[in-house]
Amino acid sequence: MIHMPSNFNHVVLLYPKEIDWGNWKQQKSDVPFSDSVVEFLNAFSSLLLKDKDARRYPDVATLAFFCRKANVLTLKQEHNSEKLRLGRGIVFHVAPSNVPINFAYSLIAGLLSGNRNIVRVSAKEFPQVNIVAHAIELLSEQYRHVTDRIALVRYERSDDATTGFSAFCDVRIIWGGDETISKIRQSPIPARSIEVTFADRYSLAIVNADELVHEQEMKKLTESFYNDTYLFDQNACSSPHLLVWLGSKENIYSARERFWTSVREVVSEKYDFQPVMAVDKITSFCRQAIALPIQKEAAQDNLVWRVLLEDLSDNIDEYRCAGGYFTEYIASSIDEVVPIIKNKYQTMAYYGFSREDLINFVLGNRLPGLDRIVPIGETSSFSLNWDGYDLIKTLTRKVSVL
Repeated sequence: MIHMPSNFNHVVLLYPKEIDWGNWKQQKSDVPFSDSVVEFLNAFSSLLLKDKDARRYPDVATLAFFCRKANVLTLKQEHNSEKLRLGRGIVFHVAPSNVPINFAYSLIAGLLSGNRNIVRVSAKEFPQVNIVAHAIELLSEQYRHVTDRIALVRYERSDDATTGFSAFCDVRIIWGGDETISKIRQSPIPARSIEVTFADRYSLAIVNADELVHEQEMKKLTESFYNDTYLFDQNACSSPHLLVWLGSKENIYSARERFWTSVREVVSEKYDFQPVMAVDKITSFCRQAIALPIQKEAAQDNLVWRVLLEDLSDNIDEYRCAGGYFTEYIASSIDEVVPIIKNKYQTMAYYGFSREDLINFVLGNRLPGLDRIVPIGETSSFSLNWDGYDLIKTLTRKVSVL
């Protein structure tokens, strides 16, 4: 028996326009990376790349490239080595409100792992949500076998709706802050169901100044940094807030000057700065200055705020602000960051370090945090390995035949 929310009228169906939840629940799970899903995603990609409205949003364009058949088949080779796996069933996704396109990646992970998907999108009206929902609707006739496994819903915070969907899901995925997760956990899931949480995280970047001083394409690098930070107003969990500089004293001075000058140029060209952000930055600086010995770096305006630390405090993750507020620290060794890294740390962006050095850094220090270490420019690039989870394995069950 399906227990639906007692007050279901306030739940808006973005796709499909109507649904028989009883029949919907009876659909069978699929194998991971089924041919029908691969073909659907490729058609979905083509549709988005041709859509004039979609091309206005860089995050939608990035989503379209992710869904290309060539990329999905590469992912299949990486994640589908075990033959006897099936989707767990119904995945209830609770999408975040700070990254507009995130819901679509969560949905795609659910489809690629062979599941039916109920996606609760943010109550905020993001154009990207409507673009994706419209594309799915346009493909619904040709790819009915896939689109029948998609339900996009929107509602204000509601214990009834969340409890109703939670009551019959096989997996619940929650993207959100710690308070949001705690509140949603008050709605129970079935005993055999599992839960995956993507909680509030903190991210940083490390830069080798000895390499950066020789960089010939500084604007390309700082545009990549812009995408890591300003593209989502520095609200994504993967957006760096702390920058750690390494190298000789002379090179650090020169590299910081070149880097931040270029960052400001890129930001002034691309970013829609809101006056309220200036107030937020002043407030954040005052709060940080009360607690920590810091120095504000000179700036022409409020586009880029930089604060230099004297010491690397283990609670630095508590002091952050959106819209281009960066804390810097000059280190003599990468190992200086080890004491501050806890399980709240998600992503470390890097420049000027070898992959082997970074692997040795992780294994040598047995870090309790950092699930992703990526080049600058890749922090927001979605992967099927996210927050330490292999999403395909997590969202499927393995069948043993002896």
